[in-house]
Amino acid sequence: MSGNLSTPGASVTSRAFAVLGAFDVDHRELSLTELASRAGLPLPTAHRLARELVGLGALERREDRYAIGRRLWDLGLLAPVQFELRQVAAPFLQDLYGATGATVHLGERDGGQVLYLDRLSGNASVPVVSRIGGRLPLHATGVGKVLLAWAPEDVQRQVLASLTRVTPYTITQPGRLREQLRRVRREGYAQTVEEMSQGACSVAVPIRASAAGDVVAALGLVVPDLSRGRARLVSALQVAAAGIGRSLRVSLSGSER
Repeated sequence: MSGNLSTPGASVTSRAFAVLGAFDVDHRELSLTELASRAGLPLPTAHRLARELVGLGALERREDRYAIGRRLWDLGLLAPVQFELRQVAAPFLQDLYGATGATVHLGERDGGQVLYLDRLSGNASVPVVSRIGGRLPLHATGVGKVLLAWAPEDVQRQVLASLTRVTPYTITQPGRLREQLRRVRREGYAQTVEEMSQGACSVAVPIRASAAGDVVAALGLVVPDLSRGRARLVSALQVAAAGIGRSLRVSLSGSER
């Protein structure tokens, strides 16, 4: 965060957002000292704002540490596209789970990461690190690769310039990943093999919410192995994604009237 937030000219709103912005997927709980440092605020200011945000439900106090409060997630779900998408997708996610027994993911792109809007846990014992409201790298997840494949060129360049290794199988060679993204666009689905967590494979497809084919989200499954049954999983995903896309178009067009 910018250090100028500690100056008298910085607004209360900007300082409050600095406190909230101090949290990320790698910093889900922070002490007051850590919170002040990451927000670029004096300790007394961070303490006052944190106390007020706890009172409003935007933060939670856990002994001597702070975490994002449920109220923020509830508000985030009211964003029109996310709210409509989760509402519309829910029955299709349930059907997909019933047909496959696998962990089901619904995600959208948030900058250079995938934001998980919904998740249904599968029957198989597969290590899954995602959580609703959490973010993971685009390049190491099935839904992330789908979203990256249809992301603007500047987003692709940014992601390809900083490919981090999550497991020994994570693809960190820009040329190899770019070729994968071309194949994703050509074949209409993406897959990963132990790239986010060892012992877990994923397959995902795009969700399109307009006649022009704009990709607004991705739908994915996590399974122990893709050596058999991949075609069946892709087919089930594509049917569900097409249904979500159609229903979303109807829902959004109705809300605009």
